[in-house]
Amino acid sequence: MGGGANLLIQGDNLEALKALLPFYAGQVKCIFIDPPYNTGSAFEHYDDNLEHSTWLSLMYPRLELLRELLSEDGSIWVTIDDNEAHYLKVAMDEVFGRKNFVANVIWEKSDSPKMDSQYFSSRHDHVVVFAKQMERLMLRRIKAEPQEHYNRTDESGRRYYTKPLRAMGSGEDTRAARPSMYFSLTAPDGSEVFPKKPDGSDGRWRWGLEKVQEEQSRLEWVKGKNGWAAYYRIYEESSAGRPPETIWNHPEVGSNRTSKAEVKNIFGSETTFTTPKPERLIERVLDIATFSGDLVLDSFLGSGTTAAVAHKMGRRYIGIEMGEHAVTHCAPRLRKVIEGEQGGISESVGWRGGGGFRFLRLGEPLFDPMGLINPAVRFRQLATFVWFSETHTPMVQGDGPDSPLLGVHESVAIYLLYNGILGDKRPDCGNVLTSKVLESLPRHVGPKVIFGEATRLGAERLRAQGITFKQTPFDLKAR
Repeated sequence: MGGGANLLIQGDNLEALKALLPFYAGQVKCIFIDPPYNTGSAFEHYDDNLEHSTWLSLMYPRLELLRELLSEDGSIWVTIDDNEAHYLKVAMDEVFGRKNFVANVIWEKSDSPKMDSQYFSSRHDHVVVFAKQMERLMLRRIKAEPQEHYNRTDESGRRYYTKPLRAMGSGEDTRAARPSMYFSLTAPDGSEVFPKKPDGSDGRWRWGLEKVQEEQSRLEWVKGKNGWAAYYRIYEESSAGRPPETIWNHPEVGSNRTSKAEVKNIFGSETTFTTPKPERLIERVLDIATFSGDLVLDSFLGSGTTAAVAHKMGRRYIGIEMGEHAVTHCAPRLRKVIEGEQGGISESVGWRGGGGFRFLRLGEPLFDPMGLINPAVRFRQLATFVWFSETHTPMVQGDGPDSPLLGVHESVAIYLLYNGILGDKRPDCGNVLTSKVLESLPRHVGPKVIFGEATRLGAERLRAQGITFKQTPFDLKAR
């Protein structure tokens, strides 16, 4: 499992998140999830009719794993409705820390009232946002829409418009009001120009002489029937737009009606997704929370919207879906994106196709129901888990895929004796630490942690050799 590829994973998201940890812990910049809302309705793809406590018990371990996957400057965005929003906020306070709560965004999901509503017609969903570490979080500002009155462009491409340099339209636009702002300027033909009002009386400039000298590059001259007139440039703000606000209206980011139309356009009328998220909503999240090349994760991928938008925006992504629609919906949608489909945000981001993704099915679990290591698990699979359990860092290559030395972390060498890695599975060799096995291990001067089925070395010998022995599977299961 590589760090650079776009991944679509079919399988239970809890087990998939566990499997991703040894490779991607601390590397995901943005997590967006749209979990089952637990509204009492029966979704084909999710069991969405659970008690509050059951729903929270399912969400809690997933949130804990998601936090481990987040980078220190990353953020998680969770869409939810009123039915569970406040319970979710408390759970996320516990997992992420209350101080790392960023915002509760209100998304206007509906563009019209439901006339058959008994009490209130709900027009909104929540997007609950948390940081991994608030002090490390860097969110981008919303890009400002170009304003029409910035109708000129300078040599460097900056947009601007002009206003007369002569003050006008106020009671203090006269020479008498500001004598220091009455002076001559030199026009392009060398003539002297004073700030005269239309009736010929003395006016004044907006700027003093010192500022005029400092801002010469902003001055423009226009020659009309009454001679030369001085203007100054007002540039469009080049700061990165406006800060994100906590109310997102449907004309900006789309509604449920928008997303249904997008999904229908991709999959045809026969689709079982009734509440997908519009591409513009995900685009807004990724535009605020990520840069090109950042890694995005969605562990409730649904119809594949997050992966599709991330692909079009040049982000790397991992999408997880447990149902068969990972094959029937998500993968075909991503293939259409690669082919250059022009729905959703494609036109606005200039998407023309390209790229790729890998489709993976979740493999065998590490442990069987009895807590023993699954016989189908290969050495490298277990090695990645052992390395992460000891270091909480992604797996590094040791002496090679056929070496029991997994690597050295903070001067401690980590070894795994498993599956005949030394070429012999007999109890007195191979997976059991004996004097002979110890002599055959790759050398390391310093402390060692060795995982194996058993050890024949006594406590004094282990201590003298600087070895901490850990038994598989029991010391692994405890982690």
